[in-house]
Amino acid sequence: MFSICMRILNHVGEAEDVLQESFIDAFAKIGDFRQESTFGVWLKQIVVNKAINQIRARKVQFVDIDEFGGDEHDVADVQTNAYSEEEIKFEVERIKRAMEQLPEGFRVVLSLYLFEGYDHEEIGKILGINESTSRTQYMRAKKRLLEMINKQMF
Repeated sequence: MFSICMRILNHVGEAEDVLQESFIDAFAKIGDFRQESTFGVWLKQIVVNKAINQIRARKVQFVDIDEFGGDEHDVADVQTNAYSEEEIKFEVERIKRAMEQLPEGFRVVLSLYLFEGYDHEEIGKILGINESTSRTQYMRAKKRLLEMINKQMF
């Protein structure tokens, strides 16, 4: 759950606070748990919602990219090679560092889509943005992430 908070908030102190508040809310609302899903899924939803609310409290504005008519370039496919365990750990660390450097809107959409399994319609509802904005933010975040990773190689 802490990893979820970190991927969304990108700040240790805020992630710890949000996680603590999430557990307090979960225990306070344990009577509302209807066992329609596992407890872990129910708790994860509370954590994600709290983290998103924390971002909103920062007064981050997600801009509807459609208003600005941005480019729609596809990101080139990355070739897959056989990696040793050591190389995989190095790659994971590079990706983590690059993700931490992404603008907040990009990082949040990318995290919710790739790591938390939300689709763009759900992300749009959670963040209060259009589904198309979520898709565009995701594509741009992926492109920027690849650019940042490629720059780290040289």
